[in-house]
Amino acid sequence: MTPTSMAPRAWLTLALTLSLALFSITALADERTAVIGARADQQRWSDPLEALGTLRADESVTLSATVTEIVSELNFIDGEEVEAGQLLVGLDDSEEQAQLRAAQALRDERRNAVSRASQLQSRNLGSRADVEDTQARLRQVEADIEAIEARLASHRIRAPFDGVVGFRNISAGALVTPGMELVTLDKLDVVKLDFSVPEVYLSILRPGLGLSAHSVAFPDQRFEGEVASIGARVDPVTRSVQVRAEFDNPELILRPGMLMEVVLQRSPRDAVVVAESVLVPSGERQYVMAIDESDDNRISRREVVIGERRAGQVEVLEGLEPGDLVVGHGVQRIRDGDQVRLLGIADDELSIREILEQQRGDDA
Repeated sequence: MTPTSMAPRAWLTLALTLSLALFSITALADERTAVIGARADQQRWSDPLEALGTLRADESVTLSATVTEIVSELNFIDGEEVEAGQLLVGLDDSEEQAQLRAAQALRDERRNAVSRASQLQSRNLGSRADVEDTQARLRQVEADIEAIEARLASHRIRAPFDGVVGFRNISAGALVTPGMELVTLDKLDVVKLDFSVPEVYLSILRPGLGLSAHSVAFPDQRFEGEVASIGARVDPVTRSVQVRAEFDNPELILRPGMLMEVVLQRSPRDAVVVAESVLVPSGERQYVMAIDESDDNRISRREVVIGERRAGQVEVLEGLEPGDLVVGHGVQRIRDGDQVRLLGIADDELSIREILEQQRGDDA
């Protein structure tokens, strides 16, 4: 069939089909690639130095008996928080109490003797030597009373500081002897962490240097602390120096003896940081796809110089400024000079998944 033999209606149908095809091609050409953006952020950054350490209580003591006696009272339960000066263990002191009463009676008698001798001397009926002798005997009995009171104090085991007691392994009526352990006491509102650092990092160590730590016992928690002191010697075998850090422990969940993984924050600084996923590697160079918001979201391929990396983030030394917008999702589908459709900007409050779910809801 020749074109001249085609009916007018067939020509109209063909023209309409070609017009629709041309419109579809043009629409597809004008459709922009959808991407999700991310902003370069200025954060406090440091180079991590990892180590393993062991926790210690801020203050720790094992209370023991200094006399041989029978336990008369116990005023604590396992794991109880106690205050400084609180009576924990009382030992039978009936004998010492009797001695104290006898000494106090003798002290009253000798005080009266000193008073009489002084009155007689004032009337020239007694000598100065008699007064001095009675005063010496009074001082002697007062010293005896102090000795008895000291022995009585050894029958009262009190908490030397605020803390948490351990298990109670004795009972009332038990006979204790000098040196026998009665109860442990640990001050846990602040804990110490001891760990070793290679001597090559000695120049960066200083009190107040920040660090973080975590334990397998609490995998979802990180504990922030700082270096409290640095050892005075380097171990000649391991070539390392001991470091002690302190952590606040208000909830008392950290316990002495726990193994902690430490990350020391060396060389702290302010840095421009982006997600590691925005980088486009090319040989030994790194690029990002920057979005120019002032040019209708046009893409420019920009070379950057990166520094340290950590857990999904990277430090940018050159090429980006804080607040610059880059492509965070959809990097592989765009080229330099493209204009893109920005679905949203991922940040701490809005994730990529939430942006995609929101877009699917809008399309539906």
